[in-house]
Amino acid sequence: MPSPHRHSKRRRPHRRTALLTASLITASLLPGQAAFAADSQTVSVTAAQTFVQAEEGKTGVVTLVASTADGKPLAANATLAYRTATGTATPGTDYTPVTGTVTFAKGSASGASKTISIPLRRDRTAETAETIPVTLTPSTSGVTAGPGPTVVINAHGLPYLDSRLSTKKRVADLLQRMSLDDKIGQMTQAERAAVADDPAKVATWRLGSVLSGGGSVPTPNTPAAWVNMVNTFQQAALSTPLQIPIIYGVDAVHGHGNVHGATIFPQNIGLGATRDPKLVEKVYHATAAEVRATGVPWDFAPCVCVTRDERWGRSYEAFGEDPKLVTQMTTAVTGLQGRKSSQLDDPDRVLATIKHYAGDGATRYGTGDSGYPIDQGVTITSRTDFARTNLPPYAAGIRAGAGSVMPSFSSVDYTDDGVGNPVKMHAHKELLTGTLKGKLGFDGFVITDWNGIHQIPDPAATADTPKPTATQVRTAVNAGIDMFMEPNTAPQFENLLKAEVTAGRVSTVRINDAVSRILTSKFQLGLFDKPFASTDRIDVVGSVQHRTLARTAVAESQVLLKNTGNLLPLRTNSKVYVAGRNADNIGNQAGGWTLDWQGRSGDTIPGTTILEGIRQVAPNAKVTYSADASAPISNADIGVVVVGETPYAEGYGDVGGPAWPWGTDAQKETKSLALQPSDKAAIDKVCDAVAKCVVLVVSGRPQIITDQLGKIDALVASWLPGSEGAGIADVLFGKKPFTGRLPVTWPASAEQVPINIGDANYRPLYPYGWGLRTNPAHSGRR
Repeated sequence: MPSPHRHSKRRRPHRRTALLTASLITASLLPGQAAFAADSQTVSVTAAQTFVQAEEGKTGVVTLVASTADGKPLAANATLAYRTATGTATPGTDYTPVTGTVTFAKGSASGASKTISIPLRRDRTAETAETIPVTLTPSTSGVTAGPGPTVVINAHGLPYLDSRLSTKKRVADLLQRMSLDDKIGQMTQAERAAVADDPAKVATWRLGSVLSGGGSVPTPNTPAAWVNMVNTFQQAALSTPLQIPIIYGVDAVHGHGNVHGATIFPQNIGLGATRDPKLVEKVYHATAAEVRATGVPWDFAPCVCVTRDERWGRSYEAFGEDPKLVTQMTTAVTGLQGRKSSQLDDPDRVLATIKHYAGDGATRYGTGDSGYPIDQGVTITSRTDFARTNLPPYAAGIRAGAGSVMPSFSSVDYTDDGVGNPVKMHAHKELLTGTLKGKLGFDGFVITDWNGIHQIPDPAATADTPKPTATQVRTAVNAGIDMFMEPNTAPQFENLLKAEVTAGRVSTVRINDAVSRILTSKFQLGLFDKPFASTDRIDVVGSVQHRTLARTAVAESQVLLKNTGNLLPLRTNSKVYVAGRNADNIGNQAGGWTLDWQGRSGDTIPGTTILEGIRQVAPNAKVTYSADASAPISNADIGVVVVGETPYAEGYGDVGGPAWPWGTDAQKETKSLALQPSDKAAIDKVCDAVAKCVVLVVSGRPQIITDQLGKIDALVASWLPGSEGAGIADVLFGKKPFTGRLPVTWPASAEQVPINIGDANYRPLYPYGWGLRTNPAHSGRR
């Protein structure tokens, strides 16, 4: 990229003083200095921060850290020279140049730090940010120096930096100052792994955004480390002349699932079963608070798709099969963002993303893309049916103020003009610009899905053609997409888009529209006025209050399908035989998008398994646990068999789809609507041996259980409850009543699928909306 243009300016001369010309050095040695290391010890001195922001007229303070390879105290003095070098700031006018040496004394602990101070001058002229590189040169043997840091004199005095002005005026002022490179950068989003080793790429590429894909986390995976990571990328973004902050995004689809220790709420399918929009709003508000506390202001949620085929591996991300139900649950948007745009800069709010626009839950089995049978497939429908079934939740989400929209990987093939000409949503100008931004009045910005434009057909491309191609870039931008998730191909995308604009195939008007939408959200989020996150609120991550809310949501999500003889609720002093592989597996009960993209079986996250919840809620019960039902069973026992699915997500969760190659053995099992053989065996063994038998199905979709239903006295759809399994025990033992209702139809056989409310010949095992209730007045607390 060309060097940034630096505005000329008139400056008032400054009086030099001894204080200004001196290099100010202070030392702060860490405690714990022990015996000296060997003479061959290697010492590295690095800057604590690559970029250091400072205000005009203040002091730029660079912290240097000395670390020994063996972790022991320094065996000898370690000295290095430093000096300010040539940047965009003018020495003697913008700052006082400094040179000197820094010595870490023999015996200093590994990790000891010292600071260099660079006096900055004030000239009262409005200007963009300027840089002062600092070079580091070792002066003693055995000492190595890391890359020199850069001090950034912050931009000041410019209208877009004035928080008293309206967002519209600030956007307009900033836009007219931006180069084409600046604008294209704002339209580009890279994955953290592409820039983590060299955060300066954020500035070099002028990135507008960085994201974490599922399972892409800092080390250690703690809330504080997340804050530090996001701030590191932000420091790089603010080293550019205009200092446009990045917006960091994550998939927090049922709580802040990437972060270890976060509260993991029920997946959306379970929240749909609650029929409680106010509860959904609270759940997403708690999610927003945990996400923002880790320094992340943007959530790629909620999914407001309408799921019409349980074979789809993302069906649990939907609130249900009825567009009316999904529309009611768009309270998730206000939970994330608040009810007014003025709330977006609150410390417990984030930008929402309604996804995946539109029709991804209605794709036809067998039309899938990327090797999947149904995911990323084709929705074959009339315009009228599409508008009736698939668009209402998006209209509601936009009315609720959703700041961003993510298109689907899928395609739409309207039957009105004949079947056979599907259009990828990422290329669908009619639906993105005409419907979304036009008829529905969406004024936020559209962000692609992961490499979303790479699937746009390009007749000139071959299997070996690097992606994205110029055709894919041009088609998507002109269709109405504003920001592009290019995890590992950001520079290629930027170069292609610049060439398209230069050639006149993408208009400046379209670029300005996209960038204005992105900047508007950044101003509303308060990122220009307060770009850096703090660790002040990390205690809300996984807080008792949020876990209590999650437990309530779990209890309300439980759907009682069968309850012969009012077996449930159980008495709290019952003799209970607990079996099944999902009884004590918190990874299975959390499902996909938890720590990893596809989720992870096993003891993975803090929380309570269903077995632990039973012991907690009913401490007087006599509990025997045997995952495979191999322990002796008494006829006097009440059997509680917990079966269902192992974690999966998009693509690999499709019934009949490919196995997730990097998951646990349990996750590699063939995905099916039928229970796995081990689950069936556990039900048979326990239910045949006990007088009364309860079966809990932990899954992201209905499981065919018709052939074993006769031996089951009580059947519960538990969905994917997340980290608080005690919520299931609450209804199981009558601490709370069963109130959940099916958000999807429960089929009697796999041959019936797809089956949805309103179908002809609608004869499911349990219909949409089914759900027995228990009376809290006759609870199991007797």
